[in-house]
Amino acid sequence: MHRLLPENPGEAFLTPLDVANSVGLSGDDLLTAYRAMSLIRKLDRRMLNLQHQGRTTFNGAAPGEEAAVVGAAMALRPRDWVFPALRQGGAALLLGMPLADFMAQCLGNAEDSAHGRQKPGHFSSIEPRFVSSSSCVGSQLPQAAGAGIAARLRGDDSVVLAYLGDGATSEPDFHVALEFAATFRAQTVFLCQNNQWAISLPSARQTAAESIASKAEVYGLPGVLVDGNDVLAVYGATRRAVEGARSGGGATLIEAVTYRIGPHTSSDDPERYRDRGEEVEWSSKDPLVRLRSFLTGTGLWNEEKDEVQDAEISSEIEAALAAVESAPPPAVETLFSDVYAEMPLHLRIQRHELLQHLTAQGS
Repeated sequence: MHRLLPENPGEAFLTPLDVANSVGLSGDDLLTAYRAMSLIRKLDRRMLNLQHQGRTTFNGAAPGEEAAVVGAAMALRPRDWVFPALRQGGAALLLGMPLADFMAQCLGNAEDSAHGRQKPGHFSSIEPRFVSSSSCVGSQLPQAAGAGIAARLRGDDSVVLAYLGDGATSEPDFHVALEFAATFRAQTVFLCQNNQWAISLPSARQTAAESIASKAEVYGLPGVLVDGNDVLAVYGATRRAVEGARSGGGATLIEAVTYRIGPHTSSDDPERYRDRGEEVEWSSKDPLVRLRSFLTGTGLWNEEKDEVQDAEISSEIEAALAAVESAPPPAVETLFSDVYAEMPLHLRIQRHELLQHLTAQGS
Protein backbone atom coordinates (compact mmCIF):
# COMPACT_ATOMS: atom_id res chain seq x y z
CA MET A 1 0.00 0.00 0.00
CA HIS A 2 1.31 3.44 -0.92
CA ARG A 3 0.89 6.25 1.60
CA LEU A 4 0.61 9.78 0.21
CA LEU A 5 -0.42 11.39 3.49
CA PRO A 6 1.38 14.02 5.56
CA GLU A 7 1.99 13.20 9.22
CA ASN A 8 -1.20 15.07 10.12
CA PRO A 9 -3.75 14.30 7.35
CA GLY A 10 -5.69 17.36 6.30
CA GLU A 11 -3.29 19.84 7.92
CA ALA A 12 -2.99 22.95 5.76
CA PHE A 13 0.39 23.74 4.25
CA LEU A 14 1.67 25.65 1.26
CA THR A 15 3.25 23.70 -1.58
CA PRO A 16 5.67 25.23 -4.09
CA LEU A 17 4.23 25.60 -7.59
CA ASP A 18 6.83 23.19 -8.96
CA VAL A 19 5.15 20.44 -6.93
CA ALA A 20 1.93 21.14 -8.82
CA ASN A 21 3.85 21.00 -12.07
CA SER A 22 5.42 17.70 -11.04
CA VAL A 23 2.02 15.99 -10.95
CA GLY A 24 1.06 17.50 -14.29
CA LEU A 25 -0.96 20.54 -13.21
CA SER A 26 -0.26 24.01 -14.61
CA GLY A 27 -1.27 27.25 -12.99
CA ASP A 28 -4.34 27.39 -15.25
CA ASP A 29 -5.26 23.85 -14.19
CA LEU A 30 -5.11 24.87 -10.55
CA LEU A 31 -7.37 27.85 -11.21
CA THR A 32 -9.81 25.54 -13.00
CA ALA A 33 -9.78 23.22 -9.99
CA TYR A 34 -10.40 26.08 -7.58
CA ARG A 35 -13.31 27.38 -9.64
CA ALA A 36 -14.87 23.92 -9.89
CA MET A 37 -14.55 23.42 -6.14
CA SER A 38 -15.96 26.89 -5.44
CA LEU A 39 -18.88 26.28 -7.79
CA ILE A 40 -19.99 23.06 -6.14
CA ARG A 41 -19.62 24.58 -2.64
CA LYS A 42 -21.87 27.49 -3.55
CA LEU A 43 -24.25 25.30 -5.57
CA ASP A 44 -24.66 22.89 -2.66
CA ARG A 45 -25.63 25.77 -0.40
CA ARG A 46 -28.13 27.03 -2.96
CA MET A 47 -29.70 23.60 -3.41
CA LEU A 48 -30.02 23.20 0.36
CA ASN A 49 -31.86 26.52 0.50
CA LEU A 50 -34.17 25.38 -2.29
CA GLN A 51 -34.92 22.20 -0.37
CA HIS A 52 -35.77 24.19 2.76
CA GLN A 53 -38.10 26.34 0.64
CA GLY A 54 -39.86 23.29 -0.78
CA ARG A 55 -38.61 23.93 -4.31
CA THR A 56 -36.71 20.64 -4.53
CA THR A 57 -36.74 17.56 -2.35
CA PHE A 58 -33.24 16.13 -1.92
CA ASN A 59 -29.60 17.06 -2.12
CA GLY A 60 -26.43 15.24 -1.13
CA ALA A 61 -23.89 18.00 -0.63
CA ALA A 62 -20.10 17.69 -0.58
CA PRO A 63 -18.78 20.45 1.72
CA GLY A 64 -15.27 19.51 2.79
CA GLU A 65 -14.90 16.85 0.08
CA GLU A 66 -14.49 19.03 -3.00
CA ALA A 67 -10.77 18.28 -3.43
CA ALA A 68 -11.42 14.53 -3.60
CA VAL A 69 -14.26 14.98 -6.10
CA VAL A 70 -12.57 17.48 -8.41
CA GLY A 71 -9.00 16.22 -8.12
CA ALA A 72 -9.98 12.73 -9.25
CA ALA A 73 -12.18 13.93 -12.12
CA MET A 74 -9.40 16.14 -13.50
CA ALA A 75 -7.36 13.01 -14.24
CA LEU A 76 -9.88 11.77 -16.82
CA ARG A 77 -10.11 12.14 -20.59
CA PRO A 78 -13.36 13.12 -22.35
CA ARG A 79 -14.28 9.53 -23.34
CA ASP A 80 -13.73 8.03 -19.88
CA TRP A 81 -16.61 6.95 -17.67
CA VAL A 82 -17.72 8.05 -14.20
CA PHE A 83 -19.80 5.85 -11.90
CA PRO A 84 -20.67 8.21 -9.02
CA ALA A 85 -21.82 7.61 -5.47
CA LEU A 86 -23.67 10.62 -4.03
CA ARG A 87 -21.49 13.76 -3.83
CA GLN A 88 -19.95 13.96 -7.27
CA GLY A 89 -21.89 16.84 -8.81
CA GLY A 90 -18.65 18.78 -9.08
CA ALA A 91 -17.16 16.03 -11.22
CA ALA A 92 -20.10 16.08 -13.65
CA LEU A 93 -19.91 19.85 -14.03
CA LEU A 94 -16.13 19.88 -14.39
CA LEU A 95 -16.31 17.26 -17.14
CA GLY A 96 -18.81 19.28 -19.15
CA MET A 97 -22.35 18.69 -17.89
CA PRO A 98 -24.26 21.97 -18.41
CA LEU A 99 -25.27 23.64 -15.15
CA ALA A 100 -28.83 24.13 -16.42
CA ASP A 101 -29.12 20.38 -17.07
CA PHE A 102 -27.80 19.69 -13.57
CA MET A 103 -30.42 22.06 -12.13
CA ALA A 104 -33.24 20.59 -14.23
CA GLN A 105 -32.43 17.08 -13.05
CA CYS A 106 -32.55 18.27 -9.45
CA LEU A 107 -35.97 19.81 -10.08
CA GLY A 108 -37.32 16.96 -12.24
CA ASN A 109 -39.34 19.12 -14.64
CA ALA A 110 -39.80 19.23 -18.42
CA GLU A 111 -36.23 20.49 -18.91
CA ASP A 112 -34.91 17.38 -17.16
CA SER A 113 -33.26 15.03 -19.66
CA ALA A 114 -34.44 12.11 -17.46
CA HIS A 115 -38.06 13.40 -17.60
CA GLY A 116 -38.33 13.48 -13.82
CA ARG A 117 -37.86 9.73 -13.46
CA GLN A 118 -34.84 9.90 -11.21
CA LYS A 119 -34.65 10.96 -7.59
CA PRO A 120 -33.32 14.54 -7.31
CA GLY A 121 -29.54 14.57 -6.97
CA HIS A 122 -29.24 11.32 -8.94
CA PHE A 123 -28.28 13.03 -12.18
CA SER A 124 -26.65 11.50 -15.23
CA SER A 125 -25.26 12.58 -18.56
CA ILE A 126 -24.48 10.97 -21.91
CA GLU A 127 -21.75 13.51 -22.61
CA PRO A 128 -19.79 13.44 -20.39
CA ARG A 129 -20.18 9.73 -19.68
CA PHE A 130 -21.60 10.16 -16.21
CA VAL A 131 -23.77 7.24 -15.09
CA SER A 132 -26.72 7.89 -12.78
CA SER A 133 -26.01 7.36 -9.12
CA SER A 134 -28.13 5.02 -7.03
CA SER A 135 -29.49 5.24 -3.51
CA CYS A 136 -28.48 1.59 -3.05
CA VAL A 137 -25.06 1.97 -1.43
CA GLY A 138 -22.24 0.35 -3.41
CA SER A 139 -24.36 -0.96 -6.27
CA GLN A 140 -22.37 1.09 -8.80
CA LEU A 141 -19.13 -0.75 -8.00
CA PRO A 142 -19.72 -4.12 -9.75
CA GLN A 143 -21.13 -2.15 -12.68
CA ALA A 144 -17.99 -0.04 -12.82
CA ALA A 145 -15.82 -3.15 -12.66
CA GLY A 146 -17.84 -4.67 -15.50
CA ALA A 147 -17.52 -1.54 -17.61
CA GLY A 148 -13.77 -1.55 -17.04
CA ILE A 149 -13.53 -5.23 -18.03
CA ALA A 150 -15.63 -4.57 -21.14
CA ALA A 151 -13.34 -1.72 -22.17
CA ARG A 152 -10.31 -4.01 -21.94
CA LEU A 153 -11.99 -6.79 -23.91
CA ARG A 154 -12.99 -4.36 -26.67
CA GLY A 155 -9.52 -2.88 -26.90
CA ASP A 156 -10.98 0.48 -25.87
CA ASP A 157 -8.54 2.61 -23.85
CA SER A 158 -11.30 4.41 -21.92
CA VAL A 159 -11.01 4.21 -18.13
CA VAL A 160 -13.80 3.97 -15.55
CA LEU A 161 -13.64 6.07 -12.39
CA ALA A 162 -15.88 4.71 -9.64
CA TYR A 163 -16.49 6.90 -6.62
CA LEU A 164 -17.59 5.41 -3.32
CA GLY A 165 -17.89 6.41 0.31
CA ASP A 166 -16.39 4.62 3.28
CA GLY A 167 -19.82 3.15 4.04
CA ALA A 168 -19.83 1.33 0.70
CA THR A 169 -16.79 -0.70 1.76
CA SER A 170 -19.04 -2.52 4.23
CA GLU A 171 -21.29 -3.68 1.40
CA PRO A 172 -20.85 -7.04 -0.42
CA ASP A 173 -20.80 -5.18 -3.75
CA PHE A 174 -17.48 -3.58 -2.80
CA HIS A 175 -15.78 -6.95 -2.39
CA VAL A 176 -17.41 -8.41 -5.50
CA ALA A 177 -16.22 -5.43 -7.55
CA LEU A 178 -12.62 -5.61 -6.32
CA GLU A 179 -12.45 -9.37 -6.89
CA PHE A 180 -13.67 -9.12 -10.49
CA ALA A 181 -11.65 -5.97 -11.23
CA ALA A 182 -8.44 -7.63 -10.04
CA THR A 183 -9.03 -11.01 -11.67
CA PHE A 184 -9.98 -9.60 -15.07
CA ARG A 185 -7.66 -6.54 -15.01
CA ALA A 186 -10.46 -4.04 -15.30
CA GLN A 187 -9.65 -0.56 -16.56
CA THR A 188 -11.29 0.79 -13.42
CA VAL A 189 -10.09 3.13 -10.69
CA PHE A 190 -11.98 3.00 -7.39
CA LEU A 191 -11.84 6.30 -5.51
CA CYS A 192 -13.10 6.04 -1.92
CA GLN A 193 -13.96 9.35 -0.30
CA ASN A 194 -13.44 8.34 3.32
CA ASN A 195 -15.33 11.20 4.92
CA GLN A 196 -15.30 9.43 8.31
CA TRP A 197 -19.06 8.85 8.49
CA ALA A 198 -21.47 6.47 6.72
CA ILE A 199 -24.49 8.55 7.67
CA SER A 200 -24.34 8.01 11.46
CA LEU A 201 -21.76 5.21 11.62
CA PRO A 202 -18.11 6.26 12.06
CA SER A 203 -15.37 4.62 10.01
CA ALA A 204 -13.82 3.11 13.14
CA ARG A 205 -16.91 0.92 13.56
CA GLN A 206 -16.82 -0.32 9.95
CA THR A 207 -13.42 -1.94 9.81
CA ALA A 208 -10.55 -3.14 11.96
CA ALA A 209 -8.12 -2.77 9.05
CA GLU A 210 -5.34 -0.20 9.12
CA SER A 211 -7.07 1.64 6.29
CA ILE A 212 -9.56 1.09 3.51
CA ALA A 213 -6.73 1.26 0.97
CA SER A 214 -5.06 -1.74 2.65
CA LYS A 215 -8.05 -3.90 1.69
CA ALA A 216 -6.84 -3.82 -1.93
CA GLU A 217 -3.88 -6.07 -1.14
CA VAL A 218 -5.93 -9.20 -0.47
CA TYR A 219 -7.50 -8.90 -3.93
CA GLY A 220 -4.15 -8.38 -5.66
CA LEU A 221 -4.72 -4.69 -6.38
CA PRO A 222 -2.58 -1.64 -5.65
CA GLY A 223 -3.94 0.38 -2.74
CA VAL A 224 -3.14 4.07 -2.31
CA LEU A 225 -3.83 6.17 0.77
CA VAL A 226 -3.94 9.88 -0.02
CA ASP A 227 -4.78 13.16 1.69
CA GLY A 228 -8.26 13.82 0.33
CA ASN A 229 -8.17 17.50 1.27
CA ASP A 230 -5.20 18.15 -1.03
CA VAL A 231 -6.43 18.45 -4.61
CA LEU A 232 -2.87 18.08 -5.95
CA ALA A 233 -2.34 14.82 -4.08
CA VAL A 234 -5.70 13.41 -5.18
CA TYR A 235 -5.06 14.37 -8.79
CA GLY A 236 -1.55 12.91 -8.74
CA ALA A 237 -2.67 9.59 -7.28
CA THR A 238 -5.66 9.31 -9.61
CA ARG A 239 -3.66 10.26 -12.67
CA ARG A 240 -1.12 7.51 -11.99
CA ALA A 241 -3.91 4.99 -11.43
CA VAL A 242 -5.76 6.08 -14.59
CA GLU A 243 -2.60 5.89 -16.69
CA GLY A 244 -1.88 2.45 -15.28
CA ALA A 245 -5.37 1.21 -16.09
CA ARG A 246 -5.25 2.71 -19.58
CA SER A 247 -1.97 1.00 -20.37
CA GLY A 248 -3.18 -2.44 -19.28
CA GLY A 249 -2.02 -2.40 -15.67
CA GLY A 250 -5.46 -3.11 -14.22
CA ALA A 251 -7.46 -1.54 -11.43
CA THR A 252 -6.43 0.49 -8.36
CA LEU A 253 -8.15 1.35 -5.08
CA ILE A 254 -7.49 4.88 -3.79
CA GLU A 255 -8.60 6.02 -0.35
CA ALA A 256 -8.88 9.80 -0.10
CA VAL A 257 -9.01 10.76 3.59
CA THR A 258 -11.38 13.70 3.97
CA TYR A 259 -14.39 14.79 6.05
CA ARG A 260 -18.07 15.44 5.52
CA ILE A 261 -18.42 18.86 7.11
CA GLY A 262 -22.20 19.03 6.77
CA PRO A 263 -25.07 16.52 6.98
CA HIS A 264 -25.22 13.28 5.02
CA THR A 265 -28.07 14.74 2.96
CA SER A 266 -30.50 17.62 3.25
CA SER A 267 -32.71 15.28 5.33
CA ASP A 268 -30.06 14.52 7.95
CA ASP A 269 -29.13 16.13 11.30
CA PRO A 270 -25.51 15.21 12.16
CA GLU A 271 -25.71 16.83 15.59
CA ARG A 272 -27.76 13.83 16.72
CA TYR A 273 -24.84 11.43 16.35
CA ARG A 274 -21.51 13.29 16.26
CA ASP A 275 -19.73 15.90 18.32
CA ARG A 276 -19.89 19.44 17.00
CA GLY A 277 -16.23 19.94 17.90
CA GLU A 278 -15.20 17.33 15.35
CA GLU A 279 -16.81 19.29 12.55
CA VAL A 280 -15.19 22.52 13.76
CA GLU A 281 -11.78 20.85 13.82
CA TRP A 282 -12.08 19.54 10.27
CA SER A 283 -13.47 22.86 9.05
CA SER A 284 -10.05 24.34 9.83
CA LYS A 285 -8.66 21.93 7.19
CA ASP A 286 -11.13 23.08 4.52
CA PRO A 287 -9.81 22.04 1.08
CA LEU A 288 -11.10 25.25 -0.51
CA VAL A 289 -9.26 27.43 2.00
CA ARG A 290 -6.20 25.26 1.53
CA LEU A 291 -6.13 25.60 -2.25
CA ARG A 292 -6.90 29.33 -2.07
CA SER A 293 -3.96 29.80 0.31
CA PHE A 294 -1.74 27.88 -2.06
CA LEU A 295 -2.83 29.94 -5.07
CA THR A 296 -2.37 33.18 -3.16
CA GLY A 297 1.08 32.09 -2.02
CA THR A 298 2.14 31.40 -5.60
CA GLY A 299 0.84 34.77 -6.84
CA LEU A 300 -1.90 33.25 -8.97
CA TRP A 301 -4.75 34.53 -6.82
CA ASN A 302 -5.79 37.39 -4.58
CA GLU A 303 -8.80 38.61 -2.63
CA GLU A 304 -10.06 40.81 -5.47
CA LYS A 305 -10.08 37.89 -7.91
CA ASP A 306 -11.87 35.81 -5.33
CA GLU A 307 -14.64 38.37 -4.97
CA VAL A 308 -15.06 38.62 -8.75
CA GLN A 309 -15.22 34.83 -9.15
CA ASP A 310 -17.67 34.52 -6.27
CA ALA A 311 -20.02 37.02 -7.92
CA GLU A 312 -19.68 35.29 -11.30
CA ILE A 313 -20.52 31.89 -9.83
CA SER A 314 -23.54 33.28 -7.99
CA SER A 315 -24.83 34.87 -11.20
CA GLU A 316 -24.25 31.66 -13.14
CA ILE A 317 -26.21 29.62 -10.61
CA GLU A 318 -29.13 32.07 -10.50
CA ALA A 319 -29.26 32.30 -14.29
CA ALA A 320 -29.39 28.52 -14.63
CA LEU A 321 -32.06 28.26 -11.93
CA ALA A 322 -34.20 30.95 -13.57
CA ALA A 323 -33.86 29.24 -16.94
CA VAL A 324 -35.18 25.89 -15.75
CA GLU A 325 -37.36 26.47 -12.70
CA SER A 326 -40.23 28.00 -14.66
CA ALA A 327 -40.57 24.89 -16.84
CA PRO A 328 -43.74 22.77 -16.46
CA PRO A 329 -43.75 19.15 -15.30
CA PRO A 330 -42.58 16.53 -17.81
CA ALA A 331 -45.09 15.86 -20.60
CA VAL A 332 -47.34 12.92 -19.74
CA GLU A 333 -46.39 11.04 -22.92
CA THR A 334 -42.84 10.73 -21.58
CA LEU A 335 -44.26 7.93 -19.39
CA PHE A 336 -43.97 5.77 -22.50
CA SER A 337 -40.71 7.02 -23.99
CA ASP A 338 -37.13 5.86 -23.40
CA VAL A 339 -38.25 2.30 -22.64
CA TYR A 340 -37.61 0.76 -26.06
CA ALA A 341 -35.53 2.00 -28.97
CA GLU A 342 -38.69 1.54 -31.05
CA MET A 343 -41.97 1.78 -29.14
CA PRO A 344 -43.98 -1.46 -29.45
CA LEU A 345 -47.62 -1.50 -30.47
CA HIS A 346 -49.09 -2.09 -27.00
CA LEU A 347 -47.35 0.99 -25.60
CA ARG A 348 -48.42 3.12 -28.55
CA ILE A 349 -52.02 2.03 -27.92
CA GLN A 350 -51.76 2.84 -24.21
CA ARG A 351 -50.24 6.24 -24.94
CA HIS A 352 -53.00 7.04 -27.41
CA GLU A 353 -55.70 6.00 -24.94
CA LEU A 354 -54.18 8.08 -22.15
CA LEU A 355 -53.92 11.17 -24.30
CA GLN A 356 -57.50 10.73 -25.49
CA HIS A 357 -58.67 10.42 -21.87
CA LEU A 358 -56.79 13.55 -20.80
CA THR A 359 -58.22 15.49 -23.75
CA ALA A 360 -61.74 14.40 -22.80
CA GLN A 361 -61.09 15.54 -19.23
CA GLY A 362 -59.80 18.89 -20.44
CA SER A 363 -56.36 18.21 -18.96
